[in-house]
Amino acid sequence: MIPTNTAYETNIRLPLLFIVFGAITFAASQAITLTAGLAMINGAFRLPSVWTAAHLAILGFALMVAMGAMYQLVPVAFLTPIWSERLGFAQFFITAAGMMLFSASLAFHARAALFPGLLLVLGIVLFLLQMAMTLRKQANKNIMTLFVSTALVCLLVTILFGLTLVFHFWSGTQTMDHLLALKTHILFGVFGWFPLLIIGFSYKMVPMFALAHGFSMKPARYVYVTYVTGLAVTFVSFLQNSQATFAAGAGLLFIAFALFVYHISLMLRKRMKKRLDRPFQFALFAIAAALILHGAALVLSYVGDDRHIAIVVYSYLLGWIMLSIIGYLYKIVPFLWWTHRYSKKIGKENVPTLKQMMNENWTTVQCALFIVSAAGVTIALAISSLPLFYIAQGAMTLFSLLFAGTIISVLRK
Repeated sequence: MIPTNTAYETNIRLPLLFIVFGAITFAASQAITLTAGLAMINGAFRLPSVWTAAHLAILGFALMVAMGAMYQLVPVAFLTPIWSERLGFAQFFITAAGMMLFSASLAFHARAALFPGLLLVLGIVLFLLQMAMTLRKQANKNIMTLFVSTALVCLLVTILFGLTLVFHFWSGTQTMDHLLALKTHILFGVFGWFPLLIIGFSYKMVPMFALAHGFSMKPARYVYVTYVTGLAVTFVSFLQNSQATFAAGAGLLFIAFALFVYHISLMLRKRMKKRLDRPFQFALFAIAAALILHGAALVLSYVGDDRHIAIVVYSYLLGWIMLSIIGYLYKIVPFLWWTHRYSKKIGKENVPTLKQMMNENWTTVQCALFIVSAAGVTIALAISSLPLFYIAQGAMTLFSLLFAGTIISVLRK
């Protein structure tokens, strides 16, 4: 499981604050999405309710959970303590407040979103400072350092272009082309920050959960170079408004991800653990889903179908980014809480086993519900079926409530 070292451990309350907040926010985002069915089915994604749901899911859930996970995983993976835990707690409250106020502003008065947006940006900048100072102290840099550092740069680019968009709403003027800013915001957020972070930490998590040894890390270099080049080429396509360049960028991203899948398969061939835990299997399933979605994006890049590309982006968020996070959380949270609560009591009193912290069969049902719901929402958007959307999104909302309840229930044991 996740090794710990008292010299590098983070106060357990810090990552768990982010994770619990993210789980609750995810439930709120899915409930709001359920109310926006008619607009989404008609392809109207740029509406206040959709913006609010998207930012609650991306910022409130995915970003906050990613931050919390990094507070725990960076010291373990890079063998260096967090620069300032006190700053970490301050950063949580500033980011959480900024995110909630920003999402509320998007829902009720988008022009007023600039000021809570600045508070949100302050929280993210404090996080970037925290990670920069922490990674700076790492003795031996490696390929994971490169993935994580580049992901943090993508996060910075994402918030800068996001702030530009919010300024446009507030001022009524444009400092740059609005559509260019929106596309760049999505590119570096959805396809830069999150994938690079998940890929980078997967190189730690996959061998750890599969007990894999003796594999080469050389393919990771090609994954990194090809993926970052794909991001750069896609960004250039936005500047040039060139469909051919956009297709080239999508092709490079697909190749990079295919290389990543191949590298993961090489790791799994070297595993000592024959039966992989179910939550980890779902995280691996998310990798396969992402490869399919990268392929779909490549095909659509030649067609130039903006509506279906938007559906692929939405499915990418659900099927790759969120399913990866959920699968890993089902593994990480029980271990963190068990280690904090019971590791020092072994041999002194009866303590629950790690497997008793969370029912694996129940998490399997939940993950299956998530996959079916995500597939149903994707199909509903593709064929413009409102009844199917309500059924699938209703199931997704149910999953989000079950997921939040499961995470919280672990912390009560």
